[in-house]
Amino acid sequence: MSYVDLNEITVSYDGKHNILEGLNLKIEKGELVSLLGPSGCGKTTTLRVVAGYIQPRSGDLMVNDQNYTKIPVHKRNFGIVFQSYALFPHLTVGENVAFGLKMKKEDKKVIEKKVDNMLETCGLSEYKNRYPKQLSGGQRQRVALARALVIEPNLLLLDEPLSNLDAKLRIQMRVEIKRLQKKLGITTIFVTHDQEECFSISDRVAVMNNGIIEQYDTPENIYAKPKTEFVARFIGFENFIDVERKEDHLFGSQGVSFRVDDVPEYDVKKMTIRPDDIEIVKTPVPENGISGQVAVRTFLGKSYQYEVQSDFGSLIVNGSDSDVYETGDQIHMVLPSHKIVLV
Repeated sequence: MSYVDLNEITVSYDGKHNILEGLNLKIEKGELVSLLGPSGCGKTTTLRVVAGYIQPRSGDLMVNDQNYTKIPVHKRNFGIVFQSYALFPHLTVGENVAFGLKMKKEDKKVIEKKVDNMLETCGLSEYKNRYPKQLSGGQRQRVALARALVIEPNLLLLDEPLSNLDAKLRIQMRVEIKRLQKKLGITTIFVTHDQEECFSISDRVAVMNNGIIEQYDTPENIYAKPKTEFVARFIGFENFIDVERKEDHLFGSQGVSFRVDDVPEYDVKKMTIRPDDIEIVKTPVPENGISGQVAVRTFLGKSYQYEVQSDFGSLIVNGSDSDVYETGDQIHMVLPSHKIVLV
């Protein structure tokens, strides 16, 4: 059995509409798993079920072979870092970090030793006697992490902990989270709506939509091989063409055939490709070739992006600055067979 096992979890706030619908999720010991998805998809609700703040209508939560479904929050020994950090403003950094240990009534000398060790691990030793208002956003975030980790939790839960930081600091702190998580070997669930942030630190990612997990896989597989249209759109695919599968061939509108290298066993309804993966060529190409007229041109700095009207609808394609096309120009494109993804 996995270290964390959510079995058929269903949650409803009003008794009529389910926020989570028979959700299943398995996490191995020491993994960092992210719940990724748009607002309202159920990722924070899932985290709150694991934390113990929400009692599911049905289903079980197992952690290390023990049923935690009805264990109260204060007995779960889970470390939690909230979006707002929730530091006590009247307590120093050291006192904030020591809070959980004091609640567990640990020996004073043990508390002091554990706090000092954790502050050193998190690079906060010199800030021990400062108050939260005297710290930067990144420092406050590290204090919240230290407070969650010092109790030696069975599980670390992170609810969009980087959303209040600026872009540069977010990058620094996600590296710091990954470093600490791997150093301490702690199983972690990380909630985020940021694809780049999620992919950079996760061992596995659960992409959520309307209370279910649409795909659960490594960041690399989700990025390269999304299984559903929702997942593909969420991670940056913009071009979708309806196709019909007949034996080993895929047919679009007007009977045009496309060759695709990786054809999955499950039923497919559309093919998709990233704007960067479409090639603009000088002359029409019979296989996997599409022609169309430039409707909109956008300058991206090092390249141009074109919205092209074709027989397959509007396509977005990125082109280099060596050959620049004007609005109204007819262009020819190739969809490389190894770059097409079927969903």
